[in-house]
Amino acid sequence: MKNKGNKPNKKSIEKIANVKVNDKENKKFDDQIEGRNSVLELLESGKDINKIFVTRGEKHGSINKILAIAKERKIIVVEKDKKQMEEIAQEENYQGVIAIVPPFEYVEIEDILDYAKEKKEDPFVIILDGIEDPHNLGSIIRTAETAGVHGIIIPKRRSALVNSTVNKASAGAVEHMKIARVTNISDAIEKLKQEGLWICGTDVNASKYYYNQDLTGPLGIVIGNEGKGISEKVKKNCDFNVKIPMKGKISSLNASVSAGIIMYEVVKQRIIK
Repeated sequence: MKNKGNKPNKKSIEKIANVKVNDKENKKFDDQIEGRNSVLELLESGKDINKIFVTRGEKHGSINKILAIAKERKIIVVEKDKKQMEEIAQEENYQGVIAIVPPFEYVEIEDILDYAKEKKEDPFVIILDGIEDPHNLGSIIRTAETAGVHGIIIPKRRSALVNSTVNKASAGAVEHMKIARVTNISDAIEKLKQEGLWICGTDVNASKYYYNQDLTGPLGIVIGNEGKGISEKVKKNCDFNVKIPMKGKISSLNASVSAGIIMYEVVKQRIIK
């Protein structure tokens, strides 16, 4: 005889069913870009867009420009009521528009180096050793794009990936940046070295300040994890390490701020050169 005490009740079944449905919906909309500026940047980049969701009645300001470009590019636009949009949105401030896109297209390291050759410039690459906060990743991408970085390398594991949060934090710069995902950061560094790049690590315990180091020529800069910094193995693979002077009581900077300081020192030295 079956034990009735182990039989799930109706409410339990409904709860399980709802979880499965919600999981399915979340997976369905994993690859999406939210916010007016981000969607507009995406449209103007010419990248593929599956469809655009717009809140019903939101036809003013920059939404009109989004709709006009979408119509010109023959992209499907679907109007949904506010409640439906909130269910789809991953961010609170989605500004009435969500673009559903194919998964982000990562590139190979060779693509980054080829891009530098096309521009007839010394390669300038950012290597992120375990940046986990998507907002930090987005901010770094935004600064890298403005600083003329040719590409960014991130690990496949224990790292933030490119998603809607990263895109929004980058103000759409993701659409203009080549990003490679690699299995092993140390192997990627060795590959860059073989291609003639000098690898600069950032370490609070380094002996030299960043502005006293020659950062011209083919260069890769390693930025470490928000809490742990660069791993010892990666640090040993760097040709040299630099630090940023700390004058306050707090002994560290946000990863994206540190990255920005070093990147613009490279820009400064290249201009002076």
